[in-house]
Amino acid sequence: MTRDQLTEKILDIKREKGLTWKQITEAIGGMSPMLVVGALLGQMKLVKPLAAKAKDLFGLTEAEAAMLNEVPYRGMPMPPTDPLIYRFYELVMVNGPALKALIEEEFGDGIMSAIDFNMEIEREPNAKGDRVKLSMSGKFLPYKYYGAEQGIPEYGFKEE
Repeated sequence: MTRDQLTEKILDIKREKGLTWKQITEAIGGMSPMLVVGALLGQMKLVKPLAAKAKDLFGLTEAEAAMLNEVPYRGMPMPPTDPLIYRFYELVMVNGPALKALIEEEFGDGIMSAIDFNMEIEREPNAKGDRVKLSMSGKFLPYKYYGAEQGIPEYGFKEE
């Protein structure tokens, strides 16, 4: 079985049992719902105790549970073709340069981690139609200026 086939099996069982992602993430627990759903969709891994809970919930084999514990090959073809996912791509293409400039002005020369990272999703009621609220928090990782000498800072933190 491939990882994609396991994802399809999990989605089939989810449909057959009439489960919601909320019910699934509450049953498995242990991590952010974003990470649990990401793992079940093949983009993240579940630690062994959570893979065991998924095994029980979905009636998976030992081999399938072990596959949930493996580090996956992450990502997707670009640009994405799903309209909702494409909007995130578009958001970064359009707003990315401004986000980059503002982050660098505040923190220095570096990046926001997508590994040491938290993300939450909320429904925000609005009279004109409910809104999707995403909160992201990633550790700032300054570039290392390797070979720095003569008083050159070793890392790209904001210079005062």
